[in-house]
Amino acid sequence: MKKIVLLASGSGSNVENIVQYFQDKPNVTIAIVLTNKRDAKVLNRCNRLNISSLCFNKIAFQQTDCILDILRCTDPDLIILAGFLWKIPEKIIRAFPNKIINIHPALLPKYGGKGMYGSNVHKAVKENDETETGITIHYVNENYDEGAIIHQAKTKILPDDNIDDIASKVHVLEYEYFPIIIEQLLLSQ
Repeated sequence: MKKIVLLASGSGSNVENIVQYFQDKPNVTIAIVLTNKRDAKVLNRCNRLNISSLCFNKIAFQQTDCILDILRCTDPDLIILAGFLWKIPEKIIRAFPNKIINIHPALLPKYGGKGMYGSNVHKAVKENDETETGITIHYVNENYDEGAIIHQAKTKILPDDNIDDIASKVHVLEYEYFPIIIEQLLLSQ
């Protein structure tokens, strides 16, 4: 049995997509969803989907071993950042080498780094008149969006596409590719 831990900060649409993808696959289980926001909509999704979830604060994440201990006890095969916005502490990265992956809503190395998430990324892509954008699934290291790239998928940007149009195109790619790449990584272990 392969175990996944998901970390999310927002609505949890990628979390729900991943949960639904794996619900009929008996060899994979979603062990827990961890979030850093008490009011994150991902918690409502977890309740509805009957997935265990836990909310934590910055002290538990960065200054104590609380979250590290939970992860060690869970012993996940992969830790998936699905819209999780905090930088992962080095102690967690060291404890789970090549087991933490993230999805970024652009074609890295462009439009990555601190503050480059969600509409901030799509706005920058539009302002720079890019003709394409996409997603990057990558391993997490000690720097934002600099881990080794696992997979990228592209989509065209039309001249009259606005930020919402770009976001919609990127979401389509996220929902299509993220679960598939997660499954491929699990099978290769």
